[in-house]
Amino acid sequence: MRVLLLGADGFIGRRVAERLLVDPGMQVTVLGRRDSADIRFDLTAGSPGALARFLDAVAPQVVVNCAGATYGTSRLLIQANTLAVATVCEAIRRSREPARLVHIGSAAEYGPVQPGGPIPETAEPRPVGPYGVSKLAGTELVLASGLDALVLRIFDVVGPGSPTASLFGRLAEGLRRALEQDELQIRMPDLSGYRDFVDVRDVARAIQSAAVSAATGVINIGSGHAVRAREAAHLLVRASGFEGSLAEDGGRPVYVPAQAGPGGDGFRASEPRPVPESVAWRQADVRTARDRLGWRTQVPLEESLGDVWLETACRV
Repeated sequence: MRVLLLGADGFIGRRVAERLLVDPGMQVTVLGRRDSADIRFDLTAGSPGALARFLDAVAPQVVVNCAGATYGTSRLLIQANTLAVATVCEAIRRSREPARLVHIGSAAEYGPVQPGGPIPETAEPRPVGPYGVSKLAGTELVLASGLDALVLRIFDVVGPGSPTASLFGRLAEGLRRALEQDELQIRMPDLSGYRDFVDVRDVARAIQSAAVSAATGVINIGSGHAVRAREAAHLLVRASGFEGSLAEDGGRPVYVPAQAGPGGDGFRASEPRPVPESVAWRQADVRTARDRLGWRTQVPLEESLGDVWLETACRV
């Protein structure tokens, strides 16, 4: 199967590239802004016609779109998560043999929900903030495109490679600094919210399964369990051996989305500043992923966060 991968330099995209490249049944071509890409192309500036010509040259059977931005200005988020998606959809429509599209959405598209239960794909999206709004707009473009397309709504991604601006990337760096400098306290935002944490390697497996499936529409990708962010943070603290305390800043909601680091997916962010989400509860209904993709998580949260710490501790 010929696959065109967009966003291979991002947090999720790197893991997807690793997984697809070792699959003997897949012939992978990477398109992006960096020199490492097989085809250099800027999705925020390039035209659909130009991208369609690349599609005709590669003739992919599947386009996997992991490109996008999680941090940055509202304008950057709209360019990366909405306008770029419009370019991809239009280019596929114009190509000689339109490919199947697997697009990476976000649980932030759902916005606030009633606490206590899983969120089904049929829930009415009510995103808060420019990130969730821009991601939902991209999803709506894909669903309205008329293409053979699937959107995977990814919940709160963790694991090795977590961007330093993400919750656990920030905490891991703080733990490393505290241990090096004998500090006894690390300040963090409010960690009272519940999130559905899923390891990035499990997400990559889900995307691989989606590429070879016939599923369309929207499918949630998460663990199916809601965990208080504070409890998850203490798993990372325990892995590090830090014996000090975490001081939470009151009134500043937890921010977890870590789908791509600033600039890591081919889009620049002038100053990566996570924007707090006023969402107290997030838990995925994962029955559709199990039924239609044959997918379920394999990496426990404790192992995932342990790997975050191992990577941070070994960084030179």
